[in-house]
Amino acid sequence: MCSTFSPAATPCISVSNGKFPSRKSTVTRAEVTVAPQNRSTCTFPALLKHGAISLADLHVQQIVERQSQNNKSGRGRGREDPRKKPQFQPMFLEEAYESCRNICAEYAKTFYLGTLLMTEERQKAIWAIYVWCRRTDELVDGPNAGYMSPTVLDRWEERLQDIFYGRPYDMHDAALADTVFKFPLDIKPFRDMIEGMRMDTRKCRYENFEELYLYCYYVAGTVGLMSVPVMGIAPDSLVSAQSVYNAALYLGIGNQLTNILRDVGEDASRGRVYLPQDELAQFGLCDNDVFSGKVTDRWREFMKEQITRARFYFNLAEVGASQLDKDSRWPVWSSLLLYRMILDSIESNNYDNLTKRAYVGRTKKILMLPLAYTRSLSTPSLISN
Repeated sequence: MCSTFSPAATPCISVSNGKFPSRKSTVTRAEVTVAPQNRSTCTFPALLKHGAISLADLHVQQIVERQSQNNKSGRGRGREDPRKKPQFQPMFLEEAYESCRNICAEYAKTFYLGTLLMTEERQKAIWAIYVWCRRTDELVDGPNAGYMSPTVLDRWEERLQDIFYGRPYDMHDAALADTVFKFPLDIKPFRDMIEGMRMDTRKCRYENFEELYLYCYYVAGTVGLMSVPVMGIAPDSLVSAQSVYNAALYLGIGNQLTNILRDVGEDASRGRVYLPQDELAQFGLCDNDVFSGKVTDRWREFMKEQITRARFYFNLAEVGASQLDKDSRWPVWSSLLLYRMILDSIESNNYDNLTKRAYVGRTKKILMLPLAYTRSLSTPSLISN
């Protein structure tokens, strides 16, 4: 279900080559930002009056602290770690990064264009992270998903550990191993994404938004936590590192909520419903209404509230988008604006995401890029418009 970075459905790429089956922080806990749900007023009344639900198991603050501390003492974790830098032939490493670039360019075209303004080192790192995330996602949703088992994910996690120890299994692992040495990346967001894949193998219903939020964090919010150390925070940023990481996490949450709304019909065909069950019930809806494919007034009202929530997270994400290093902002703004356009497309389809799949055409994407670039030039400030 995860569709990291790319806002559109794309063909799958193979995960295995045939061998695999063998600044300061004032936040004291990770929080889920949600709107209160009192049906007597409105399903999601006054989104600014959101509550905070503690999810201590996320340990987001600890991730930020570890990545920020490593960044202060050197570019990558290898500077503080007794393990040596992975040794690769230069031509092999170039070929590995080039392969990552090609995959990103093919399957996440708009995001890829945005990365071209980044420094070469950051470009390569983002491409390597993208490919690892995509391969992880395809363990569950790819062409070999029929062979999925807990053992496969356990082995993939062991393989991740080997990458962080500088023992890559293949070319794409080597690119990430080199990235891990060069940038202060913590392993936990990567492990959390694998945990999200485990959730997909054992869970196809979510009782409430708290459960859904946790899933969205695992499969998409983690991407933001992986990306910030590579993209960098602007030297003139006026907010804490924690605030920037929070914004990156919220962008991932918003993206995944949008993926879910876009793919309702497709997921239903596989017997999956990624919508809060209690909120469906508040509108007099249930799984059968999703499976029926009939767009009713109740469904439209329900979708309006779900879209409002996704936009709420995009608004939160804007706070950090302009706090990143100036050369890294364009792909982030491109992603943010494109996903908002997907929500617009659902509305244009009269909220029919049961039989239609919302998409943003190539022309609209191209026309959006200059706007994203203009937004990326904005000066960091404490207030985001």
